[in-house]
Amino acid sequence: MILERHLFGPGPSNPYPEATAALGLPILGHLDPAFLAMMDETCEWLRTVWGTANARTLPLSATGSAGMEAAFVNTVHEGDVVVVAVNGLFGQRMCDVAARCGAEVVPVEHEWGTPVDVDRVTGAHPSPAIIAAVHAETSTGVRSDIAGLGAGKGDALLLTDAVTSIAGIELHADEWGIDVGYAGTQKCLGVAPGLAPFTINDRAFERRVEKPRSWYLDLGLLGGYVGEAGTKAGGGRTYHHTAPVAMVASLHAGLGRILEEGLESVWARHAAAGQQLQDGLEQRGLELFAEKGSRLPELTTVKVPDGVDSAAVRARLLERFGLEIGAGAGAYAATVWRIGLMGHNARPDAVELVLAALDEVLA
Repeated sequence: MILERHLFGPGPSNPYPEATAALGLPILGHLDPAFLAMMDETCEWLRTVWGTANARTLPLSATGSAGMEAAFVNTVHEGDVVVVAVNGLFGQRMCDVAARCGAEVVPVEHEWGTPVDVDRVTGAHPSPAIIAAVHAETSTGVRSDIAGLGAGKGDALLLTDAVTSIAGIELHADEWGIDVGYAGTQKCLGVAPGLAPFTINDRAFERRVEKPRSWYLDLGLLGGYVGEAGTKAGGGRTYHHTAPVAMVASLHAGLGRILEEGLESVWARHAAAGQQLQDGLEQRGLELFAEKGSRLPELTTVKVPDGVDSAAVRARLLERFGLEIGAGAGAYAATVWRIGLMGHNARPDAVELVLAALDEVLA
C-alpha cells in the first residue's frame, strides 16, 4: 500500500504539485522535436536558477551523486592536485571521488557544524588544479562562502556542490566564480529524485579530460545530445542515451513553478520558513547544531535532547503522523536530527505541522 508522507528530512522533499502532475503527461520520444524544445527551455531555466550564462547547463540523467562524479571525472587529470574543503559528509565524499579519478587530494578538514574557512582552503596548496567545496552541507545544515573561494581560487577551477542550495538560497555561479557545479532535483527544486542539474563554463570545458573514464558522463558526448545545452535550438542532435523524458517534463514544470513565483521570492520563502522553525525549536529548549550565522534555512540540524532515543522519535513521527525527519550523519547519526523545509515544504503550515508533531512525540 502506498502511503502519503510528509517528507521533512534532508531529501527527498515533497514535490511541487505542478512537478508531480507533469509525471503523468503523455510520454514523448527522447528525440521528438516537442521534447527537445522542452529540454532547451529546461536548460534555459536552469541557467536562471544557477545564476549563469553557461551554454553547457543541463539536467544529467542521473541523481546528484552522479553529478558529483561527472564534475570530477571530466575535470581531473591523472596527478592533478585537488584541494577539497571538508566540513561534512559530502566534502568527504568529494575526496573519495576525486581520488578515484587519479587526483592528488589535499583535504582541508573543518569541525562538523562550522562553515568552510576560505583562507585555509585557498592557501592549502600553491597551485591546485581544482578547489572543491560544498555550498550547503546536507550533513550539517551549514552554508559556506563560495564567493570567497571564487575570489581566492587563482588559476584553479572552482567545483561546487549545490545539491541542497539551488533554488533554496542565493546562488550566483558566474558572479561567484563557480567553474563547475552540480545539484539534484529532489530538494529545493521541488522535483522527485532522478536528475542532476549541472553547469560547466568554457574555461573548465577547455581544460576537460578528452576521454574521461566514464562514457555515460562524458560531457563532450552529452553536449551533442542536448545541443550544447540549448545552443542548437532543437536541431542537429546526436543520440547519446534515452533521456528520462518524464523526469525532464517534471523538472520543467517545477522550474516553471519557481520562476512564476520569482526566484528571489522563493529564496525569501525558504528563509522565512527556516527562521520560523529554528525559532520554534529554540523556544522549546532544543539546541541547534550548526554554527549561528551559517545555518541553512532549508535544512535545520538540531541536537537530540539528552535521554531521548533519536530513532524511536523518528519512528513514532512516521507511524503516527506519516512525517519523516532525518537522522544525523556520520558520528552524529544518533545525536542530531535533520529537518528539511525544501521546495513545496518551505511554508508556515509545514513548520507548524513539524513543531506540533514533535511536541506530541517528545511529550
